[in-house]
Amino acid sequence: MTHYFLAEPPASPAKTGVLLINLGTPAAPTAAAVKPYLREFLSDQRVVELPRWLWQTVLRGIILPFRSGKSAHGYQKIWQSEGSPLYVYTERSALALEQHLRKAMADAPLVAFAMTYGAPSVADTIARLKQQGVSRLLVLPLYPQYAASAGGAALDKVWQVLLQQRNQMSVRSISRYYDHPGYIQALAGKIEQHWQQHGRGDKLMLSFHGIPQAQHNAGDPYPQECRQTAVLLAQQLKLAESDYIVAFQSQFGKAKWIGPSTQDLLVSLPKNGVKKLDVVCPGFAADCLETLEEIALQGREDFYAAGGTQYQYIPCLNDDSAWIEALAALVQTHLHGWG
Repeated sequence: MTHYFLAEPPASPAKTGVLLINLGTPAAPTAAAVKPYLREFLSDQRVVELPRWLWQTVLRGIILPFRSGKSAHGYQKIWQSEGSPLYVYTERSALALEQHLRKAMADAPLVAFAMTYGAPSVADTIARLKQQGVSRLLVLPLYPQYAASAGGAALDKVWQVLLQQRNQMSVRSISRYYDHPGYIQALAGKIEQHWQQHGRGDKLMLSFHGIPQAQHNAGDPYPQECRQTAVLLAQQLKLAESDYIVAFQSQFGKAKWIGPSTQDLLVSLPKNGVKKLDVVCPGFAADCLETLEEIALQGREDFYAAGGTQYQYIPCLNDDSAWIEALAALVQTHLHGWG
């Protein structure tokens, strides 16, 4: 089989780049825009580990025709004037990070962002960076805890680009930062600020995105890293074990997922005396459909319907200054001695 490599731009003085990668988002909150996004996302075998022929039949024949409209309705509830929250906050974070690094470093790197699925694509963004003279690239998927279906899928896109390069870039990657002190401190500061402004509930729920139990059984370290983040965060906030609970959201399909389930807890906690609940999603660097619609809106409805009296969603780090400082420290550590 003949392999054709991409044409390369002329050689130029070597520059360093930083690439932030997030999951992705449809271009508009419509079924027509959501469908191709979901098709790309759910076709990735990092996300759904089933035989391709079987899963594609189910995906195209059953899931996409029904889920596209439902997801579009969810996006309509959270869509901002500037666009998708995930896109908006990821773009702001990249711009803020580059500005911060310019002040902190004499030879600051270029900073760009891409999405694993949708636009801007990883391939297009790396091509643009290469046109700007970047030959050393630090890749940072914006997932604090590593999961093959998230951070692994993002890094796959980078390696696929390298396979097409005639003159390959030098690449470093940060696959996880679940225990980074700056990340933990930024999270704790966000929660403390919210409590100072709005008061504190009976319990703090740390809701992480879930993965199928089979993926964990096969060696995915994600649940342990989530729980370690929770322990470090609790220590930073000086919380007792009874003050918080770890849960996993966004279960999909009939397979067994890691637990406990966020949705199940939102129904059972009020019945067990927890009437006031604060919820934060430490596994998401930026607010998105899973945090703003699933947790902030639908979660509130479920909790109140089960007898809860106060429900407070604490936003993600987004482009908060403390988070940008932590992100800059993480990047500088991994760039040390390069170039």
